[in-house]
Amino acid sequence: MATVWVDEGRVTIEFGRWERFLTGHGRYACPLASVREVRVAGEPLRVPRGARKGLSVAGHVKIGVWGLFGGRRQLVSVTGDTPALHLLLDRAASGGEFDEVVVSVPDAGRAAAAVRAAVRAVAT
Repeated sequence: MATVWVDEGRVTIEFGRWERFLTGHGRYACPLASVREVRVAGEPLRVPRGARKGLSVAGHVKIGVWGLFGGRRQLVSVTGDTPALHLLLDRAASGGEFDEVVVSVPDAGRAAAAVRAAVRAVAT
């Protein structure tokens, strides 16, 4: 399972072994200034949309990149039994790769609160 933390003006996500292989990223970081909205997805398997590169096991797990041929490009690592941190990004400000990041974490509510607080601190 991925680990999420906030430091030095960035949100950083460290992926586990299989997640690294399926997402193509060992670590993904984006500037706090690029975060437009922070959500907690209670049903994270419903969030990914569009064509994908990665793993999708109905009702259990989705790991990879969604939205390959248009729409919102999403970096995804979610399981059906764990809520997810859902970040909506300004794609250009985040490096041009993703519009959204959706990642299951053990305490998605606490992670979302930490990211929201850090985003507010950067905005002031």
